[in-house]
Amino acid sequence: MKKERFKLTYIQMIAAGFLGIIIGGSLLLSLPIASRTGTWTPYIDALFTATSATCVTGLVVYDTFTYWTLFGQIVILILIQIGGIGFMTIITLFSILLKRQIPLHERKLIMQSTGTIKVGGVVSLIKKVALATIVIEGIGAILLSISFIPDMGLAVGIYASIFHSISAFCNAGFDLMGYFEQFSSLTRYVSDPIVNYTIVTLIFIGGLGFFVLNDLSKHKLHFQQYQLHTKMVLAMTGILVVGGTILFFIFEYNYTQIDMNLGERFMASLFQAVTPRTAGFNTTDINSLSESGGLLTIILMFIGGSPGSTAGGIKTTTLLVLVLSIRANCVHSCGITVFKRKLEDSMVRQAAAIATIYMIAVLSATMIICAITPLDFMTVLFETVSAAATVGLSAGATLVMGTVSKIIIVILMFGGRVGGLTLALVLAEKRVFVPVERPVEKIMIG
Repeated sequence: MKKERFKLTYIQMIAAGFLGIIIGGSLLLSLPIASRTGTWTPYIDALFTATSATCVTGLVVYDTFTYWTLFGQIVILILIQIGGIGFMTIITLFSILLKRQIPLHERKLIMQSTGTIKVGGVVSLIKKVALATIVIEGIGAILLSISFIPDMGLAVGIYASIFHSISAFCNAGFDLMGYFEQFSSLTRYVSDPIVNYTIVTLIFIGGLGFFVLNDLSKHKLHFQQYQLHTKMVLAMTGILVVGGTILFFIFEYNYTQIDMNLGERFMASLFQAVTPRTAGFNTTDINSLSESGGLLTIILMFIGGSPGSTAGGIKTTTLLVLVLSIRANCVHSCGITVFKRKLEDSMVRQAAAIATIYMIAVLSATMIICAITPLDFMTVLFETVSAAATVGLSAGATLVMGTVSKIIIVILMFGGRVGGLTLALVLAEKRVFVPVERPVEKIMIG
């Protein structure tokens, strides 16, 4: 009797692909050529940075500009781009360039990687993704250069514009503002409308998801023709951005925005509402946020962007399904209806599973890190949510964390990029479940 050959599932292949890219990137970043000191970088720090870049998070243990050489920065930028649009997208593009036929199993991998609903048309979608990425990042770089070139000079300004455009569109949050001051992010440009609105737009577009962008390009402004997924993403994104902007304007009025005029307050509020979903840039000091503003940031980070996008978090559609489920239970509805369409019951179970997995992961990591480091609870919670949701906003905790804490953050970033439910399926997908009907019995809930 032949032994059954070990074969990875599509989900396991995606997880293994990300892991391989992270390991390769960490080895390159540990080389002396990658650091300005010309010495070997401790592997745990190289692994942390490579994971943060590939998982488009933005948490760092070293200032990107002052610690890493041009070689190291380019490695980080490549990892961001691969992590942002997906390694399967890169592989497919090479296959297209080489005019190689793409088999069905690769098409299914692409579908899983890009978060599309159907296998059909995934290759044409990849072509559109590649073209859209080049155009959007190119326009972003041109706009950013208007502000960066006068401040940094021609060569550095152009390079910084390209770097920040890619980092913003991929929702990564890595920056080169160490050119002015270490770990300052975009605080220097808090009153610059070009930088603010360009970065916000790049983050917003990157966080919508390629499926949504394709649907928008196909049907333009005809909302009724959009797919249900697109309608739900746009509705939830609009609520979070508008609601977040208003709340930050109120909460931070006498805190981080106290010395700003009305226009600057609006820009800072809008930026702070968009960046936690899940970019990692900041124009105001994170440590100076009001308690309400800090908590709102954590909530927005936990929610994140939309499925199939460069963003992390539990995703906008997950939150909307949970809210609609609560409403359906309150009004004793027999199902969930949205935009005149009924959702499958399995969607509720999946949404609940994703939110629960993220919550358990964040709270467990927070509890362990609090036990082994002298950091306070809110600081650690901010960092763990930022890692699990692949945001990258930091209260500075990663700079003082020990090896064990860094490993925990690395695991959170990896799990957050691959997806909490996906990571659970990686371990469970090979199991065979025998359907058995059990007796039904009621319990009390709530």
